[in-house]
Amino acid sequence: VQLQASGGGLVQAGGSLRLSCAASGRTSSRFIMAWFRQAPGKEREFVGAVVWSGGRQYYAESLKGRFTISRDNGKNTVYLQMNDLKSEDTAVYYCVAVRTATGYTYWGQGTLVTVSS
Repeated sequence: VQLQASGGGLVQAGGSLRLSCAASGRTSSRFIMAWFRQAPGKEREFVGAVVWSGGRQYYAESLKGRFTISRDNGKNTVYLQMNDLKSEDTAVYYCVAVRTATGYTYWGQGTLVTVSS
């Protein structure tokens, strides 16, 4: 499975961005798709996830209400809509696919989001 994340960039505080993660290769419905992020000098942290089959979503508590994950089954793509961005959201955002049967995890290359205050 290959993951290609895109959509990062520079945005002013209060603005919005939508990240995309296109999955290719041996994809199927038996995945959980997730987003993680890593800010400069900090550990990587969980942002949110969506179960590919069924669409159930999970979010980091601190991001609920501002971030939304969605998926397009036909395009094998997962999105992360980020609203009301804050400077502390500045990070490299990684797309992750977890095979539910084995727990095997695939990581994308990351896309940088910079929020200017």
